[in-house]
Amino acid sequence: MSEKDLLEKDEIFSKVLRAGRRTYFFDVRETKAGDYYLTITESKKFTHDDGSFHYKKHKIYLYKEDFEAFREILTEMTDYVVDQKGEEVISERHQKDFKKEVIGIDGESSPSDNFTDLSFDDI
Repeated sequence: MSEKDLLEKDEIFSKVLRAGRRTYFFDVRETKAGDYYLTITESKKFTHDDGSFHYKKHKIYLYKEDFEAFREILTEMTDYVVDQKGEEVISERHQKDFKKEVIGIDGESSPSDNFTDLSFDDI
């Protein structure tokens, strides 16, 4: 059996979640005994100063006998985070605050308002 045949047989069902520099792969795979299990892989892109890059991967193997307990704890933990900190992503809130400072939310001029409007016809 070729490597491609093994790969196709091994991956039963897959989904991908792209999240900025991170990508999550959810794959249902088959054991040698013919049962299914889940792998969750986080792949994160790192860029070097010279422009080259590499990916760092972390993988979790989750078997059916652990699904229910895993689901319960995951739900409990995600609910806790949302209850404690809300659904707004902090980095998005910081970006909004930064935009308010640059735009001048209070109507006063900000450093970006100190530029002169020029047209190429003026030159």
